[in-house]
Amino acid sequence: MVQRRTFKLGPGKRILFLTKDPELIRRQLAGELELTMDDVSVEDLLDDINTDAMTPAWVCFDYDPALIAANAYAGLIVDGKRLFGEKALERGNFEVIVSGYQKGVGSSRETAAQCEVYSGSRLAIAASFAPIHARNNINIGQLMGDHSMLRRLQSGEEISIDEFAAGHDPITRLIIENGGLLPFCQKLDAGELDLPENRTPERPMTLAEKILARHLLPGQGSQVKPGDAVLVRVDAGYSHEFTSAQVHFFLRQHYGDDYQLKDPSRFAVFEDHLIYADGVAKMMPFKDKIEVLRQMQREFQAHTGVRDFSAEDGISPGICHQVAREQIIEPGDFVQATDSHTCMGGASNALAWGVGATEYAALLYWGFTPLSVPETIRFELEGELRPGVMAKDVMLYILHTHARREETLNRVMEFGGDGLFGLSPDERATLANMATECSARGAVMECDDVMLEWIAARRPGVSVDDLRGKVVTPDPDADYKGGVHTIDLATITPMLATPGDPDRGIPSDPKNGALIGEVGPVRIDIAYGGSCTAGKRDDIDSYARVMIEADRAGRTVAEGVEFYLQFGSREVAEYARERGYLDVFERTGVKLINPGCGACIGCGPGVSVNSDQVTVSAINRNYKGRSGPGKLYLASPLTVAASAVAGAIVEYREGMFNEDG
Repeated sequence: MVQRRTFKLGPGKRILFLTKDPELIRRQLAGELELTMDDVSVEDLLDDINTDAMTPAWVCFDYDPALIAANAYAGLIVDGKRLFGEKALERGNFEVIVSGYQKGVGSSRETAAQCEVYSGSRLAIAASFAPIHARNNINIGQLMGDHSMLRRLQSGEEISIDEFAAGHDPITRLIIENGGLLPFCQKLDAGELDLPENRTPERPMTLAEKILARHLLPGQGSQVKPGDAVLVRVDAGYSHEFTSAQVHFFLRQHYGDDYQLKDPSRFAVFEDHLIYADGVAKMMPFKDKIEVLRQMQREFQAHTGVRDFSAEDGISPGICHQVAREQIIEPGDFVQATDSHTCMGGASNALAWGVGATEYAALLYWGFTPLSVPETIRFELEGELRPGVMAKDVMLYILHTHARREETLNRVMEFGGDGLFGLSPDERATLANMATECSARGAVMECDDVMLEWIAARRPGVSVDDLRGKVVTPDPDADYKGGVHTIDLATITPMLATPGDPDRGIPSDPKNGALIGEVGPVRIDIAYGGSCTAGKRDDIDSYARVMIEADRAGRTVAEGVEFYLQFGSREVAEYARERGYLDVFERTGVKLINPGCGACIGCGPGVSVNSDQVTVSAINRNYKGRSGPGKLYLASPLTVAASAVAGAIVEYREGMFNEDG
């Protein structure tokens, strides 16, 4: 492939401005309006465009990017209707797509970048990009720039590719210059590219830096610092039935039908995301496509020999991130998987983050991945949580403060301190899980014997002493580019994120101790407990704690409310059975669901069916349409369960369901 040297606007090609005014978008799509940077300001453009809006779950049922492109931006809904009709982006002949801040927040689905590229886009313009989405753009060859660059292009200027690559590490620049990750890897293997040497001297390092330094390929040195371009080996990874088909498709496309993996034992496939999709009315038209995805995953697993976590008798072994904690990830590991909540593995003293299908296909085949060492922001936790407050509340607080100010953007979130060690392994996993909602690269946590015992208990033949030698600790004088932020856990109150974004958090009202605050009383139709974020053992304990109290007070789930509870894994479901929780849940009207992602991705029981319905949920994100068309509030498992009984959003207080409580 000939390296691209310059970019200029093509004759007859158009630019699409994704404005906050939907009518202006409609007119552009219809060919009635052409805009320039003189007509709009950055403030006029849509911010926080999430990957669910670019390619909703049902669009991802196609694994061929050309078919995915036909429904680009199908999740942008205005007045109940799609703003972008079928093939609207492709027919518009747009080669540049312009938006505001935080383009591509949300899941790691590479389809969000593919829908633009395969519709003809060559350049994405935004004030900032979410890190996984930005990497996906780079990996499939779409350039990214800012609004000042677009202004120059619209004036007729031709911009060097070197300028688009500026600010990136040397390896990423080579990927950009060569049109994407897979062409880069092929040239690298053929000896056609010279990689920069990593000459970082010995220095104090953060947790993430030390883990990456341990994984450097031979010849890459032994130390790293933020911004270093390096090649690192990956200890483990996984995909699921939403992504495996596309990974298999890309590997066959680039390396032939008989491609082989270097070490399949380190990788796995999971059947968890679409396990309940067949039972959701709006998914029924896609039943055949969903079955194709399942079959393609089985074909991929048989072809490659990766570990198989498929459903048995229609029951999934669990959500990939939870099962990976239980059975795959160990301290000091570097883990990559095709899902944004891969970062949940950071609770186990591992460095983990999500990647797109192209990056995963490349690391599967080559056994390594190129990356730029990210900066780190540290959260020093001290004190203890108040009664009724959970790790979910801590993360909603971080989202509302540090993430909203973009302090976590593209950085690894490192957690430590005595307050962290006072949290259970499951509660630590909640914090790590939602690093992606902070638009962070990933999360990583310091480790103690409590966590090592949790891991060892799930690994036959593995002892705490075996694991202790793998533990990584940060150097005392490490340089945290994002700063060190102390959080006194005792100051955190129950939090509620209002519909639209996880960072729209409000604390409980100290005057009446209820989650009313700015939003006023909120009646609910659905309460949902589950997902990788909130389907763990400790979460089940919290739901059970509330329902046991309600049962003793003669209370059940409120009339008109449906309370769904979905287990994160078979292990968690068995734990609930052993503790006797199932009988309590049944008596109090809780609807139990076997493991899977379910309503969290709009593919299972608990999805709202109309825009008037209100849900309070313990899942990780509440973007519009994420779990149906209704309004979705985020809260802790305790708040969700208490609200299910109260019939409105309230924080949990011990004894609240007694006659005088």
